[in-house]
Amino acid sequence: MDRGKDAGLSSDREAEKAEFLKANGFGAARRQPLSGDASTRAYERLFMPSGVSLIFMDQPPALESAPCPPEATAEERRAAGYNALARLAAGRVDAFVATAGWLREHGLSAPQILAAKPARGLAVLEDLGDDLFARLIENGHDEAPMYDGAIQALVRMHEQTPPDVLAYDGASWPLLSYDEVALQTADALFVEWLPKLRTELAFSPDAVAEWNAIWAPIRARGAAGATVFCHRDYHAENLIWLPEREGCARVGLLDFQDALKAHPAWDMSMLLHDARRDVSPEREAAALRRYFELKPDLDREQFLADYHALGALNVLRILGIFARLVTRDSKPRYAAFMPRLWGYLDRCLADPQMAGLKDWMDRYVPQEARR
Repeated sequence: MDRGKDAGLSSDREAEKAEFLKANGFGAARRQPLSGDASTRAYERLFMPSGVSLIFMDQPPALESAPCPPEATAEERRAAGYNALARLAAGRVDAFVATAGWLREHGLSAPQILAAKPARGLAVLEDLGDDLFARLIENGHDEAPMYDGAIQALVRMHEQTPPDVLAYDGASWPLLSYDEVALQTADALFVEWLPKLRTELAFSPDAVAEWNAIWAPIRARGAAGATVFCHRDYHAENLIWLPEREGCARVGLLDFQDALKAHPAWDMSMLLHDARRDVSPEREAAALRRYFELKPDLDREQFLADYHALGALNVLRILGIFARLVTRDSKPRYAAFMPRLWGYLDRCLADPQMAGLKDWMDRYVPQEARR
């Protein structure tokens, strides 16, 4: 695409955004762009003349491959692309609106939706503020009550029977399962992309076959245990501290549009194997204890076995994504997060039940490549 054509599309999108804001009573707002992430979404803060601030979400259509149709076969998902394989929402605003409504119905602090045009990827949301867990902890605030609140919120999510379809305010979205196809897509990222970043590595067909054999029973456990609502991106950069609220509502939730039914260990791994900040072994242990206190009937031994196995899969998935971001997408800053992830992987591999994966890693990914 030439620059002139690209500029024209940008100008058209800006006009569409301005018209949407005007039509919904936000035309007088002062607009301030907010920093982005690795997604194709963009956000602005709207400052209304009344003094109220809001959030403006912009997810341009057609920047993502299609999401997964609920009845798609594995072959159809492979043909559709990565979002369908991984069961990602492709940034769809109707997914965000419907999921936000379900979360609020269950006493959780997702943003109110003040206006939305899902087909065009636009929405105006309640502004939950800037007190992200990550920023507060960086500035010296006590992390203990935040992580306690995050565990309470997870327990609230896990207490509910997740519906097959989320529906709210005219928007609906299927709540699919983190199935074996999606889990295999996750673990395959590592063996595909790490050698492109660490060019001294090469995984032979035999090594890949052994890798798949190690993961097959873990994927089966993960898929069989996909019984709870899963936020899917549940970490300190997506959680906002709202201490004026009570209980699980103290945790403001962001970036939940990719929600699925999944094993309850998945979001726990996202929270405690946080790629962007150090979660100490002590904080991890305290959070797990709190979860068990709030779920006294849980089989702790089985949960911990699944947490270490699916946690290892999740960490390796993120390592693969970061390797892809660095090599394919020219985003070198993600390499700085990788040493922390290797440390989390070591914690998971310390479980004797993970001896097979530990042996594979020791043979094919030497310590000097884990940096």
